[in-house]
Amino acid sequence: MITPRFTCSQTNESLIITIYCPSVRAADVEIHVDDTLVSVHINPYFLRLNFDYQVLEDDASSAKYDPSSGYLTVTLTKLNPGQVFDDLDLLAKLLAPRPVSAQPVIEVISEHPDETNDEEKELEELLSKTKSLSLEQEREEILKAAENDWQLPQVLQEPQMSSSIQKYYGFLDLHSGYFRHVTHTENEVDELGAEAETCTVAERRQRRLLHEDEKFDGEYYMADYADDEYIRELLMWKHPYSDHGEIFQYTDEENATMLRLPRKESIQTHNLYLTLLTILFSYAYESRTNQRDPTPESAWTLSTLTPAFSALDPPNFVPKSGADVGDFTMQELELTLATSYRRSFAFPLYRSFILAEACHKDIAQFLSGGRRSVVRCLLEVKNILDHHEVYYVYSKIWIEDFCVWTQAYASEDILLTLGKQLASLKIPKSSIEWKLETLEAATREAADRQSDSDDEDSDNSDDST
Repeated sequence: MITPRFTCSQTNESLIITIYCPSVRAADVEIHVDDTLVSVHINPYFLRLNFDYQVLEDDASSAKYDPSSGYLTVTLTKLNPGQVFDDLDLLAKLLAPRPVSAQPVIEVISEHPDETNDEEKELEELLSKTKSLSLEQEREEILKAAENDWQLPQVLQEPQMSSSIQKYYGFLDLHSGYFRHVTHTENEVDELGAEAETCTVAERRQRRLLHEDEKFDGEYYMADYADDEYIRELLMWKHPYSDHGEIFQYTDEENATMLRLPRKESIQTHNLYLTLLTILFSYAYESRTNQRDPTPESAWTLSTLTPAFSALDPPNFVPKSGADVGDFTMQELELTLATSYRRSFAFPLYRSFILAEACHKDIAQFLSGGRRSVVRCLLEVKNILDHHEVYYVYSKIWIEDFCVWTQAYASEDILLTLGKQLASLKIPKSSIEWKLETLEAATREAADRQSDSDDEDSDNSDDST
């Protein structure tokens, strides 16, 4: 079945679903309404949407097909007229499966112990036959042993391949197998090598930190600190997604991308929000340094700056007992962003603390726009990664799921609160652990000495004349 393009709108009394399904027979349309769930089937298209509130299929409802345009317009009645249906533009949320109520762990078969059904009797008979067969095999082995001076047969067991060596990664640790042959690809950002599939969480973090320490170049950082004219020009650029005054509307291309996203159920977790911050930082850096004009290096930059990509090492904090999913301490936020700061000083072209701070502010502004702004950023990241022949893998194991999760499961209130927290958060240079203040002080001293030397040369030149 094909998921068609669609849009949703509403009036005070009705919910309107507009579906693009060209070259079909209107007489074949099947519409089913079940509380908040609406299904539309017209071969070869199938659409199932889950809304926040109930709708009805009554006499006021209708379905009209325009063969000239190929659009089917389904109008359903709201159970409560005047009720506002939110997030009708978040297509992945509407397409997400309806949560299924958990089945009871203990099922009562019978209230009377002496009652047994036919299935229980069949099971008892099967167990009895199995026991008889086992006893018969044991009897035969004993007879053979008696004939052979009581030497019981001994068979070496074939060694079992342990599956515990396989580790999982990606969104909610749902993925594996993507990096089995990473050494044979041109993946320049992978920091785990051939052990990517077997490294524990602790080993990933240890390797990441070691790699960052090896790649950090104090002289490179000092050079960018001393000659920051172009970097300061980058600071003047304003990201268009930081302006939330205009009416928000996804483009046709963005809607098409959202329709192709996987349909998955998910949950909210503390660390998913923190991982989202690191992805948004990488996107902010890439956008600001290229002013939203991607280059062939953009996928490399995004993948390198995100620790969950290059080292499969997302933030991994344990919330306090009883704490809500959205309760973030300032220390957690500082440590999360400090990792992104570190990577921006160790790998990309421009390595500047003031540039990292600008990206930090960009994240706060993205979050202040809520889910829609964040999803738009993620869709751009997905588009860049999907067009790379190697780094598309990070879209598969992280970004696709994040696009769905942000629309359908992430809390709008938590995202807005995170934006406010980040706006007031300051990342101290000491948290980077590379003595940045000492390097900057040494750079200023060198500049001062150079300036004094130039003044002396100028004075000597004047005296000689």
